[in-house]
Amino acid sequence: MSDPRERFQPITSLVALFFACLLLCGIASAAHSITLSKKSGPPTSKILVSGRGFEPNVGVDIFFDTKDKALVVTNGKGEFDDSRIYAPRSAGPGEHWVTALERNNDKGAQEPFLVQTDWSQFRYGPEREGSNPFENVLNPQTVGNLKVKWTYNTGFPYASGSPLVVNGMVYVSSDLDLYALNATTGHLRWKFTPAKEDFIDSNPAVANGVLYLGTDYNGLYAFSAQTGAVLWNYTYVNEWVSTPLVADGLVFFGDREGYFYALSAPSGTLVWKSRLGSGNISSPASFANGVVYVAGGDGNLYALNAKTGAKLWMFTNGYFYSASPTVADGVVYLGSNLVGYPNKLYAVNASTGVQLWSYSTSDVVQSSPAVADGVVYFSSEETLYALNAYNGDLLWSYATGAYTLSDATIADGVVYVGSAYPNNVAALNATSGTLLWSYATGGWVQDPTVVNSTVYVASYNDGIVYAFARNSQANGKRPGLKELYPDFNLTPSQQLTTRSAHD
Repeated sequence: MSDPRERFQPITSLVALFFACLLLCGIASAAHSITLSKKSGPPTSKILVSGRGFEPNVGVDIFFDTKDKALVVTNGKGEFDDSRIYAPRSAGPGEHWVTALERNNDKGAQEPFLVQTDWSQFRYGPEREGSNPFENVLNPQTVGNLKVKWTYNTGFPYASGSPLVVNGMVYVSSDLDLYALNATTGHLRWKFTPAKEDFIDSNPAVANGVLYLGTDYNGLYAFSAQTGAVLWNYTYVNEWVSTPLVADGLVFFGDREGYFYALSAPSGTLVWKSRLGSGNISSPASFANGVVYVAGGDGNLYALNAKTGAKLWMFTNGYFYSASPTVADGVVYLGSNLVGYPNKLYAVNASTGVQLWSYSTSDVVQSSPAVADGVVYFSSEETLYALNAYNGDLLWSYATGAYTLSDATIADGVVYVGSAYPNNVAALNATSGTLLWSYATGGWVQDPTVVNSTVYVASYNDGIVYAFARNSQANGKRPGLKELYPDFNLTPSQQLTTRSAHD
């Protein structure tokens, strides 16, 4: 007869194993961990850091790379929520590390944070300022070291417009195709070709993971920015759809019959449309404080209520056609660009439409102005101008020696501009107008884009997309926990109620 104790030994072993697993799971769940409110963003981004599995009621230092940015005290469960830090203004593009480290020991947790900026719409953003305020690598001292990083041959001679750079992708159009390229390598990710006999005359716009693009005959498309899948297509328009503008959940664009449209960005349904003359609205609009500014088909500058399309004011002193208005600090800037009309750049009060000042040039102004740090930059034929944004006084001018249709781009004290005949892209000192760097391209360059210490341009005649950068910069090294030293001058920044208290 068997011993009853022998029959219970397997059961006892299973029970012991069960409790051992529970104990191990409890230990694992108590491991130090942090979460970030966002995984990426530009320099100066606000990052909220939350932690679990720390010792109760202890100080925890929050580091960005090796810099101690904040001190927080955990609650009785060893948790903290939403400790606020900021990515430094000097943080270069690439991977960085956020660390939460218990004070006076080497226990903590880390998460990566990707520093990157996006150039998501024509001329950077809805205001069309043409300026990247976050660039911190290319400056007057370093831009002379730019080299070709990669090129992409579209195989079609008319790559045009201004490249967009969003979440590691470059989007650029030719007359017949839209290309999505890897921003680091230049490799093709996806391509869209309109229906036969249709053309692309607009630049794209990207917002909330959706890319918007106008075509000549098939209206406005919305694509998945990652895959190129068509999400919707609005076709109830006349020919020649202008570059779209995305703001406040709406997509704005015009057509060649003088109509200006506002669609729901998620669905593509019509919200309103307004008649602005009878000619082509090829000018991309700009947006600020709930108002859309656009050059109408009659050559006048309009301010429209963005929600309703109601006309707020009209400015008639010049003739505005192909360039985009720029809005900065309550002022709208736009050049008159039709032969036979005054060759001027105008500054207009954004609220009233009253002219503040104008500056006369020897030729038509076909470029969109760029505005940064109280200076307006624009080109007219073979000259690039820099004016005082407040009174229109000339600060400097630069003879490009070439036909210049390009819009100027500003980033960290450098002005970038493209020219034709001869074809090149150049970088100038924004303060003095001194030439700092140039590169001869195979075709004329319209609008340079400066993102993440890289200059992107499309060359119109040879169909080449260029990316220029300095020698590769290594991503931030992940710091070891023992390499981090707390700042003992910090005081606890918060003592918050944790989410778990409300579970």
